[in-house]
Amino acid sequence: MSTKKDKFSIKDKIFMELALNLAKARHGLTGINPSVGCVIVKNNKILSIGQTGFKGTPHAEFNAIKNSHENIEGSKMYVTLEPCSHYGKTPPCTNIIIKNKIKEVVYGVEDIDKKVKGKTLKILKSKNILVKKDLLKKQINKFYAPYFFNRKKNLPYVTGKIAISKNNLIYSKDTKRISDIHTDKFTHFLRYKNDSLMISSKTLNKDDPKLNCRIKGLSKFSPKRIILDRNLEIKKNSYIFKTANKDNTIIFYHNAKAEVKLMLKKKGITLIKSKLNKNSFDIKSILMKLYVLGCRNLLVEGGNDLSKHIIKKKLFNEFYLYKCSKSLSKLVNHKEFGFLKELKKNYKNKFKINKKLGKDVITLYK
Repeated sequence: MSTKKDKFSIKDKIFMELALNLAKARHGLTGINPSVGCVIVKNNKILSIGQTGFKGTPHAEFNAIKNSHENIEGSKMYVTLEPCSHYGKTPPCTNIIIKNKIKEVVYGVEDIDKKVKGKTLKILKSKNILVKKDLLKKQINKFYAPYFFNRKKNLPYVTGKIAISKNNLIYSKDTKRISDIHTDKFTHFLRYKNDSLMISSKTLNKDDPKLNCRIKGLSKFSPKRIILDRNLEIKKNSYIFKTANKDNTIIFYHNAKAEVKLMLKKKGITLIKSKLNKNSFDIKSILMKLYVLGCRNLLVEGGNDLSKHIIKKKLFNEFYLYKCSKSLSKLVNHKEFGFLKELKKNYKNKFKINKKLGKDVITLYK
C-alpha cells in the first residue's frame, strides 16, 4: 500500500476544478490560443476568477488579476495551463504575476509550446514565488488533448458526425428530419464548440443547410463555413451563397470558370484552389491550409461519402454516430450507411461511449 502523501489539499483540488470549468466554458472560442481558467485565492477566499478572452486575448491570468476588487498581494493563483513567459500579442503572464506580488502559483499541466514549456517555473522561482504543478493533471490533460494535437501536428482537431436511421439508412432530401429534438440541439452545441464547419457541395446543394448555431444567445459563435466544391457548383439560391457577404465562408475548389470565381469573390467568399488525390480532394492538404488560416477545431457534417473518405484516411480525432429511433423505408431511394465497419475498425481499441438523448442514441468514437 502506498504511503505517498498527496502534495495537494482538497481545497487545492476544488479551486483547480473551478479553474478547469472556466476553461471548459470557453473551449473553441479562443482562436488559436488554448482556453485557460484562472482562480486567485487568499486565506481560502476566492478573490477573483478569469478566463482566456474571446479570440485568445487577454489571457486568463491577466483577466483574473484585472477582475479583482481586492488586494491580491500574497495570494495564491490556480491556473489550468502553465502561464506564458514570452512576448507575443500580449506581455508575459509571468511579468504580471511578479508585479502583483502573488505568493504562490499552482498550474495543472505544462504547456507543450517550446516558447513556454518549463520556463515559467524557473522564472517565478527566481523571484521567490512558490510554484507547484500537475494538480488534476489527468483531467486537464484530457481537456487539452485538442490543443496538444494542434501543437504537435499543425492540424485542426477534427470531429465528425452523421445521423442514421434505426435500420442503418441515411435520410434523403425527401425525408423529414429523423433525429430527435435533443439530438438536434446537441449538433448546435457542437457547432458552437468548433470554430469551423466543413461540408461537401453535394450536401450543400441537396440540403441547403444554414451551418450556424441556433441555440439562443450563442448564434454569434457560429463556426466559419468550409465548403468542398470541386467545380464551384454552389447554387445561387442557397442560404450559404445568399449570406456569404456577412458570414465567413471558404470554398476549396479544383477547377472552375473565371467568371464563376469572380462572382463568388464579389460575394466575399474566400476561394482556395486545392489539388486532387485519386480523383478526390486531398483532405490532409486542406486541413494543413485550414490550420494556417487559424482553424483549430473543425466539425465535419459531410454526409456519407465525405465522412467515409475522411474515416479511411484516419483523419478524424473523434466521431459522433447518431442512431435515431425512426426507421426509413428501403423502398424509397435511401442510401445505406456505408462505413460502420471502418468506423469500428479504426476505433477498435479506443474510447467509446454511448449516450441517450431523447429517443436517439449517440455513440462517440475517440
